[in-house]
Amino acid sequence: MKPTFTLLLFLLTITISTAQEFKTPVDYLNYISKETDIISRTTWKYTSAVAHSKNARKIDVTRKTLVKSIQTAAKKIEALKDGYKGDVEYKNQLLAYLAISEKQINQEYDKIINMQEVAEQSYDFMEAFIMARDLVNAKINEEVDKLNANQKIFANKYGIQIGDDQSELGKKMKISNEVFENHTQLYLIFFKVNFTESVLMKAIAQNDLNAIQQNSNALEQYSNEGLEKLKTFKAYKNDVMLVNATKKVLEFSKKEAVEFAPGVVVFMMLNQKFQESKKIMDDKKAGARSKAEIDNYNALVNTLNKEVGTYNKLNTKFNTERSIAINNWNTTGTNFISKHVPID
Repeated sequence: MKPTFTLLLFLLTITISTAQEFKTPVDYLNYISKETDIISRTTWKYTSAVAHSKNARKIDVTRKTLVKSIQTAAKKIEALKDGYKGDVEYKNQLLAYLAISEKQINQEYDKIINMQEVAEQSYDFMEAFIMARDLVNAKINEEVDKLNANQKIFANKYGIQIGDDQSELGKKMKISNEVFENHTQLYLIFFKVNFTESVLMKAIAQNDLNAIQQNSNALEQYSNEGLEKLKTFKAYKNDVMLVNATKKVLEFSKKEAVEFAPGVVVFMMLNQKFQESKKIMDDKKAGARSKAEIDNYNALVNTLNKEVGTYNKLNTKFNTERSIAINNWNTTGTNFISKHVPID
């Protein structure tokens, strides 16, 4: 399951306590507020699309709409030229914020999408992808902090009160940020064992006994580490639905490492022994085969035939449990986001 890419943008909200006439500092802030409000609403549409839609095209359309709204706002703010009576500090900071936001959402987003394409090839790649995504968010949020600071400086300079209360839109965005962050932390725990398990399955398919042993040991280790992390993990609003789904995956993975993998190794070694015995028998003419060799070979055939059934049952059992655990995590992860990220 690929992680969702979400911009953790803080919303810029302005609440003016008094109303003054045109070309007053309040009027100036109200004009800017109108433009940033458009960006805020478009940002929320993008975030909501990521949370509630599986349509990649729809998500990308909302991203492009967000970029366009930033570009449009930048042109209007740039047209103010002298800001408010030559005071351009707040205006310039806003333009810097818009420029960086556009770059991060437009250019850096493409890089991150490329990283996402290979993220599932290794745990290190997945961590790099998430770190790159978080860096984009951090750069944008850093500019928001600067912008908010300059907004307060401007307001204080002209005796304007700016409310600290968040708008409903701002509250929605804050909630979505927290939900996605909670989901990401659990996803990394899940992905580490899920990826290691996929490598183990590849080793089994290739009959690589050394790789099976190495990866089953790693799978047990990562499962134990994950289970320890879950003991102290703080679930969003105490909703443990995704925590429990993650725990089930980890418990299954541990059982797979300590029960399934050893059973596979035993069967493979038996089959290997049979193949060696068969080659010896095939290389000899019938008259040259000793009674002991024939008896040993027949005994191996009987044992192998019996163990094939046992192995097939074991394989079927774990394949079924694996599918249930992983499908449950994917479904629960989707439901967790849909449940907690507000809808328009």
